[in-house]
Order: sequence, then C-alpha cells, then structure tokens
Amino acid sequence: MAECSDEAQAELSDKEKKDIAVWFLSNAPVGEISYVAKDIRALIGDDKLYDMAASEAFPRHNKAHLLILELPDRSGDVIITGHGEIGKNQYLEPRTAQVATVDHIKQVCTGLRPAMDDELPSPYIEEFRYALDVELCKYVAEAYPKGISAVYCTRGKDIDGPGNDFEFVAIISASKKSPRNFCNGNWRSVWTFEFKDETQLVGVKGKIQVAAHYFEEGNVQLDTKNEFNDSTIFQSPEDCAVQLTNIVRHHEYEYFQSLEASYLHLPDGMFKDLRRKLPITRTLFPWHNTLQFSVTRDISKELGIGK
Repeated sequence: MAECSDEAQAELSDKEKKDIAVWFLSNAPVGEISYVAKDIRALIGDDKLYDMAASEAFPRHNKAHLLILELPDRSGDVIITGHGEIGKNQYLEPRTAQVATVDHIKQVCTGLRPAMDDELPSPYIEEFRYALDVELCKYVAEAYPKGISAVYCTRGKDIDGPGNDFEFVAIISASKKSPRNFCNGNWRSVWTFEFKDETQLVGVKGKIQVAAHYFEEGNVQLDTKNEFNDSTIFQSPEDCAVQLTNIVRHHEYEYFQSLEASYLHLPDGMFKDLRRKLPITRTLFPWHNTLQFSVTRDISKELGIGK
C-alpha cells in the first residue's frame, strides 16, 4: 500500500513538466498567453525549464493565432504565419517587401530589413499578388475594423510569364482584446488560390476559425471553424483579384450570418443544455429572461442582436 502511495506521489520528470507547460501555453486563449505564462513559471519553479517550454510554445501559439505585430518603423504590420516565415524568427511582410525579426515571447518586432530579391516574387507573379492584395485590403477595411490581411506567393514565385501554375495564400486576421472586460477573441481566415494554366481556372480553398473567451464570473469559450471550396476563371490580374475577393466576401459573410443566427437562439437553447437541475441557490432559473445574465447580454450587445 505504501509503495502505491509513493508511486502516486512520484515527482514528474523535467520532460513531463515541460510538455505540460507547452500544452497549456500553446492552448492559451487569444490575448491571454502572458497571464498563463506567469502562472506556469510560478508552478514550475525552474526558470531554465520554463524558458525551454516558452521558446517552443510561444512561436506555435503566435502562428496558430495569426498574431499581428507592428513593424519597428511603423510602416505597417506583419502577420505571424508559417506562410510568411523565411527563417528563424524572420517573417516577410509582402506589402512593403520587408522582413521583420520577431521576439516571440515578448511579442514584438525587434528588427527590420528590406527583403532580398530571391525572397520576393517575379514581376509577373507580383502583378497578380499586388492586385489581389489591393482588393482584399479594401474588403478587410470594410468588414473588420481591426483586421489585417496579407497575400503570400507559396508556389511558383519565380515564374516569369504565362504557361505555368502558381499559388497564393491570403491571410485575414482580426482580434479584439479586452481583458479588463473579461473578453478576448479573434477571427482568422486562410484562403488558398491555385492558378491552373491548363484549365484556365483558379481553385479556391478557405478555412475560417473563430475563437472567443468570456470569463467574467465563469469561463465560456467559443472555438469554431469551417472550410470552403470554390473556383473562378483565370483572368487578368485585376479581374482575378475582384472575383477572388468577391468569393471570400461571400463565404465569410455567410459564415458570419450563421454564427449570428446561432447566437439568436443561444438564450433558449445553449443555456438549457448547460442547466443544473437543482441550482445551488435552490431557486428556479429564469429561462424566460436569460438576457439578465451578463454573458448573454454582452454577446448580444457585441453582435448587435435584438436592436
């Protein structure tokens, strides 16, 4: 019996501690990793072990959440994504043709340099990339008050004329962080455009992820995703840009509408699914007026529901 007790209380190995720390840091809600890190450091009680976990988890977390960082010269922002990663802690900002050096743990840009020629698309590819970037910027400015977009060439960047396939990835990232109001969230969408010369079509694949965390007097999280497929005709750079942006706009608006519709039914459905049959207060839950509870009231207010 004593042996079983000793085994149950056996100390975790350093590797196990590090792996657990990495998991918690990597899965921290958007805008809250610094708070989680503070607690993890205190729990581990070993700065060297914490540094190892942080150096692994922070880059993973930042790329997963498409973190937006301001460039040191304030000429724009860079999105932390694997599609723009060109070296250790170095990320391309394609709109300004610059490469930012990033401190993942501090979540700041620490350096900036012009991108080299071999890091940029050829003039032919850049014509398509630039046109798409311009149209997406217009859309994002209208749809996301705090959103940022970027377009990367992920295949065929050295092509110098028609007759070959190439591929772009467009990233849209928008965050709203309000820890003082116990609420953080972000919208992330990744769109892949495959330009196929033989069929003269552009294939479209999209993935949208939405995350929100509300933690006033509780802990409510939303983590949802959806994928889309579409296509359009391979045209001139300007015409392709307009058509592709319209496809993005259409699918994102429809998905937003579906989320809004689900919130409209949240008071009657979701809360009933979560109810406790015998409340601790021993008073009946007011299902007819769930809007009196701050979580429902604030979500409805943010989405403009019920106005």
